[in-house]
Amino acid sequence: MRLPRLVVVTDRTQAAGPLTDVVTAAVDAGARAVLLRDRDLPDRERAALAADLRAVLEPVGGLLVTAGAGSSDAVHLAAAEPFPELRPRLVGRSCHSAAELTRAREEGCDWAFLSPVAPTASKPGHGPALGVEGFARLARLGPPAHALGGVVPADVPALMAAGAHGVAVMGPVMRDPSVVAGYLAALTSAVTGS
Repeated sequence: MRLPRLVVVTDRTQAAGPLTDVVTAAVDAGARAVLLRDRDLPDRERAALAADLRAVLEPVGGLLVTAGAGSSDAVHLAAAEPFPELRPRLVGRSCHSAAELTRAREEGCDWAFLSPVAPTASKPGHGPALGVEGFARLARLGPPAHALGGVVPADVPALMAAGAHGVAVMGPVMRDPSVVAGYLAALTSAVTGS
């Protein structure tokens, strides 16, 4: 299965309201894939949040991915996190270099998030930023790559032309879930050429 072209990444510390409400608004705006990040939550709270988000996504055929290896059938691993002994149905990995992308491909990851594309308010000082050229140079080395980090809708056409499968967005959607419509329009335009 290929990951949808837009993935909303959660961060309740940036959310404009309760995380479930923000994700509901993003799904109402068209998002169909959510990565539950928020690794700092106690296991029980995180499991309850995952159940709530799954309930939001299921009616629209959406996909919930959880950060970190666990009981989910769709997981997203940090760059240095070990690959699970029992492979979940879907596995992605965060990548920032050629070596990390090569590792993700060799492990059989279904996708990679390649970052940071641009400087980002969510993770100041994380980088250096790849830019579109750096993304293009690296993306071909791994599994289908989503651009992450400082990506705005205006960046989408160039990133898709550079080989991105899609984009993953955290801060802008957490602060204003209505921006999902702009990302989806940019992705549709880039894919269809209209």
